[in-house]
Amino acid sequence: VPERHGMLHVQDSGDTSGYGGLRLHAHGPAPTPRPFGGYFDEVADQLAAAMAERGIPEAAVEQVTVQAGDMTVYVQRAHLVELLQLLRDDEGLRFEMLSSLSGVDYGPEVPSRLHVVYELLSMTYRRRIRLEVSVDVDDATVPSAVSIFPTADAQEREAYDMFGVVFAGHPGLTRILMPDDWIGYPQRKDYPLGGIPVEYKGHEILPADQRRAYT
Repeated sequence: VPERHGMLHVQDSGDTSGYGGLRLHAHGPAPTPRPFGGYFDEVADQLAAAMAERGIPEAAVEQVTVQAGDMTVYVQRAHLVELLQLLRDDEGLRFEMLSSLSGVDYGPEVPSRLHVVYELLSMTYRRRIRLEVSVDVDDATVPSAVSIFPTADAQEREAYDMFGVVFAGHPGLTRILMPDDWIGYPQRKDYPLGGIPVEYKGHEILPADQRRAYT
């Protein structure tokens, strides 16, 4: 009998998708030294200058990482809103569009395991930048971005529904995918991968390692 292989090099598992064995770094790659290359240095310089002009401390930006053609700016939660406002309104930055807002859970063993990721697009300069902020499960609250980017409304509701991140100041933070009375947050790493009763059919969804694997 040939050895069974799933995606992402997973072996000997009922989880043929492979995603059950996927492991990610706790906070992504290490900070990238200057120069970053491309337009990233210009964005970093303009951001630093705009922060100084508005009295935002340098420590508001925890690190900058450039990898695979993307620039990620890790920011402190306390300064998230004013940095989003600055990135949108500063004439040298003009990231006018929030193209995506999503959540990430790096697992119970990681401090500040819950991250919120903001993908920003400058239609003026045809540039992209990513902001990322991290919080603990016991204090999973992030300021809402709806007042700056109205498109964040539904996306923050989804991140709340799936990851349990509370967006302070959101105009109507309710579940958007799961029923209102659902218990738990399905995309957290410590959420069970099955065994959830499906009441309208009288069956259960089995855990991933007990499901039938097709060859």
